[in-house]
Amino acid sequence: MSDGSEIKTVARDRSRATVALAVSGLTSGYAGAKVLHGVNLEVPTGGASCVVGRNGMGKSTLLKTIFGLVPRMAGEVELFGSALDAKTRPHSIARRGVAYIAQEQALFGDLTVEENISVALRESLSVEEGMARVTELFPKLGERRAQMAGTLSGGEQKMLLLARGLVNRPQLLILDEITEGLQPSVRHLLREVLADQREKYKTTVLAVEQDLEFAFSLADDFAVMSVGEIVKTGFTREHRWKDVALEFVSV
Repeated sequence: MSDGSEIKTVARDRSRATVALAVSGLTSGYAGAKVLHGVNLEVPTGGASCVVGRNGMGKSTLLKTIFGLVPRMAGEVELFGSALDAKTRPHSIARRGVAYIAQEQALFGDLTVEENISVALRESLSVEEGMARVTELFPKLGERRAQMAGTLSGGEQKMLLLARGLVNRPQLLILDEITEGLQPSVRHLLREVLADQREKYKTTVLAVEQDLEFAFSLADDFAVMSVGEIVKTGFTREHRWKDVALEFVSV
C-alpha cells in the first residue's frame, strides 16, 4: 500500500490546474454493504486519468457512483467546480456534458447503427450531423449505418459505443474497460480516436482499465484501487506499466 506521498504529490500539482472532476471521501455500495471507502480522486480539465487494479476492487462502482447509478453513502462529487447533490440522476449529469460508457454492452442490437446514434443525440444535432461526426471518427460505421448493431463484430460494437459517447462532444468522457475483449489493432484505433478528441476538443477522460499498456498510453496519470480504496497514484510518464501491473494487478 502507498504511504500517501505520491497521492499528495499529484493533488498538489492538480491544485494549480482547473479540475473537471473532484471526488472527496466518496463512500458507496449496494444494499447497505460498502464497496467504496472514502475515495479521493481528481481529474484536471482536458486531462486523462485511469483507474486500475484487480477485478472486484470497486473500480466500476466508482464510475457508477460518480454518474449517479449507485447511491452515494457519503462524500462529495464536484463537476466543473459545481457540487453534485447525492440525489442527482444520471440524465441530469449527462446534460452537464458527461458521457458514460459502461462495461456492460449498452447497444440496442435490434436497431441500426444510425438509430443507435440517433437516440443519443442532443436536440440541437440532426441525425445527419451526428452521423457525419460518427463517420469522421470511424469511417466503417458510416458505411454500415443501416446495419443492425447486433450483427456488428465485437470490435465494431465497441467503436459504436465509443462513437455514441463522443457524438455530442462531451466535456467529460467516462469509460469502463472499453478495450475488454478487443484485438490489438482495434485497441490502437480506439486510443488514436481518444487522443484526437482530446487534442481537438479538450475532452477530459476518466477510464477504468484492465489493460495497463493501453491505460498508460492514453492517460496522464493513474490511480490504483484495492478493496474500495485508492492505494497509489502517479504520473504515467514516471512509471512503467509493467511494474505497476506486477505489483498491483497480476495475480
